[in-house]
Amino acid sequence: MALDSKIPNGPIADKWTNYKDHINLVNPANKRNLDIIVVGTGLAGGSAAATLAELGYNVKAFCFQDSPRRAHSIAAQGGINAAKNYKGDGDSVYRLFYDTVKGGDYRAREANVHRLAEVSANIIDQCVAQGVPLAREYGGLLDNRSFGGTLVSRTFYAQGQTGQQLLLGAYSAMNRQIGRGKIKMYNRHEMLDLVIIDGKARGIIARNLITGEIERHSAHAVVIGSGGYGNVFFLSTNAMGSNATAAWKIHKKGAFFANPCYTQIHPTCIPVSGDHQSKLTLMSESLRNDGRIWVPAKLEDAQAIREGKKKATDLAEADRDYFLERRYPAFGNLVPRDVASRAAKERCDAGFGVNKTGEAVYLDFAAAIQRYGKEAAYVKGLDANDKALVTKLGTEIVKSKYGNLFQMYYKIVDEDPYTTPMMIYPAVHYTMGGTWVDYNLMTTIPGCFSIGESNFSDHGANRLGASALMQGLADGYFVLPYTIGDYLAPDIKMGPISTDRPEFDEAEKSVKELIAKFINNKGTHSVDYFHKKLGKIMWDKVGMARNEKGLNEAIVEIAALREEFYKDVKVPGTDKEFNQELEKAIRVADFLELGELFAKDALHRNESCGGHFREEYQTEEGEALRDDENFAYVAAWEYKGKPSDAVLHKEPLVYENIKLVQRSYK
Repeated sequence: MALDSKIPNGPIADKWTNYKDHINLVNPANKRNLDIIVVGTGLAGGSAAATLAELGYNVKAFCFQDSPRRAHSIAAQGGINAAKNYKGDGDSVYRLFYDTVKGGDYRAREANVHRLAEVSANIIDQCVAQGVPLAREYGGLLDNRSFGGTLVSRTFYAQGQTGQQLLLGAYSAMNRQIGRGKIKMYNRHEMLDLVIIDGKARGIIARNLITGEIERHSAHAVVIGSGGYGNVFFLSTNAMGSNATAAWKIHKKGAFFANPCYTQIHPTCIPVSGDHQSKLTLMSESLRNDGRIWVPAKLEDAQAIREGKKKATDLAEADRDYFLERRYPAFGNLVPRDVASRAAKERCDAGFGVNKTGEAVYLDFAAAIQRYGKEAAYVKGLDANDKALVTKLGTEIVKSKYGNLFQMYYKIVDEDPYTTPMMIYPAVHYTMGGTWVDYNLMTTIPGCFSIGESNFSDHGANRLGASALMQGLADGYFVLPYTIGDYLAPDIKMGPISTDRPEFDEAEKSVKELIAKFINNKGTHSVDYFHKKLGKIMWDKVGMARNEKGLNEAIVEIAALREEFYKDVKVPGTDKEFNQELEKAIRVADFLELGELFAKDALHRNESCGGHFREEYQTEEGEALRDDENFAYVAAWEYKGKPSDAVLHKEPLVYENIKLVQRSYK
């Protein structure tokens, strides 16, 4: 099957506008006769459901949580990018486009990224109209801050809880449509299979997680907005319930899976503290606006700190190595996430780590507190040489910017980040890979769309900070509502789709057989036992740094673990009740397949780019070394029964508007 990305012709700045001017439309009377299923109600799914219902479609929305407000989008902290140039610092649609392509190490599709940059400004207007309380400057105008990989300030934010506020905006829009009867909400339901009729996606099989009932739901199109697959590593910043099941089920029904090895390791997370943990906690990238990252310059000081003989505050400035500022003077602490993560790992591997495990670096706000404090003292006409006063004033300003994040850190670590540096270390955070989609956001299954983090389309091999919220809302509010209408236009006379068809019978039978297999299995180990083992393989051999030997070992080990899982997993309880172990078993079964494909994809890509770092392919300075001649393509994998038999399809990446060069942030 040849991949057709359906990218419109013409200059890149005109593609999206011209496309919208010539697509097929569905009139309001006919929209009332069309049903759309949306799986997932985070920022992408929630905004899509609300907008499609507002347009007049009949929407069925599904989430496995008890409310759409529980979607993991709520955990996003730092902000959302938009090319509004409110700071007058040279930002533009083109610069956001360029920064995103460069940040993704030139492995993203140009046309999709430019469209994202174009609609970014509309998102802010939409959210302000909804009442989202974005931060404002003294004069009342919307404020911006900086994020990694840029030289401008384009990130809009709501203190350290931007995702929560944006999600509440989308949720309020959804609630309006639920009240009108245009959205039928299915909380505590999980999609377990896709139903294809005559080659098109026409429904899903879902399980009611409270009663265990298996349900059939039909529609004229199915939209997947279920997020990423970071929990394949077990420990990640994702919510424990976050999973890849919806995306993986459509993959097994014919949707190609693109670039699974492109996974983001976030540099500022609270370090692992022991084997008892079930997830990790993110410390927002926004903290790198004011926090300076460092390690001791001397090995003996690092060792003394690890042994508890010294504290961070005991070290003078001359004894500190601000290694990001040293290595990347142009961007300093605001280099992209993949670059910052590898730099932190390199320092820790060299013996300069500062916690008991040796896997942590410092994020220090002392300089910012003094800088803000002196400025506030001057403004108030106070003594800027009074250190205690300056510290008090500076602390208040830092608290106003990041207070909830500092409070979270204090509650977890039991150290005051206002007076002693935070300890941070990289952790799995986001997945750039996902289901392959064309320009219309449709997968290789006609009628099955994928939006937000569940698709691959916009971020290449590394996502810039504050761009996940931008993509999710762009897809849901401003892209999918156009493209799905073009697809649905020929279906206006079809009428409702019956769930009594044999295709629904077959899909339901398959789901019930899988559930029965787990319930009746007489194993000896819990689901978490296998998930943790998978996570260790993934982190050790398919994590921040990879090599051919480790990847080959990972493929063999994951396949063996999957076989052991089906033989020896124990799922207590029944399938006719609320059974979270059964939920986890189904999700981990999918992770055990996805993990192998992940490693296979990483093995075939003999280059380093963005979040995919192969130790064999690096510059003399330890930076990622791309191979544009052989690997400037999207790797889209077709399911053929098991991950080892997956077939690779290539979508060449053509760059007509940006020159391909090795990335540099110096």
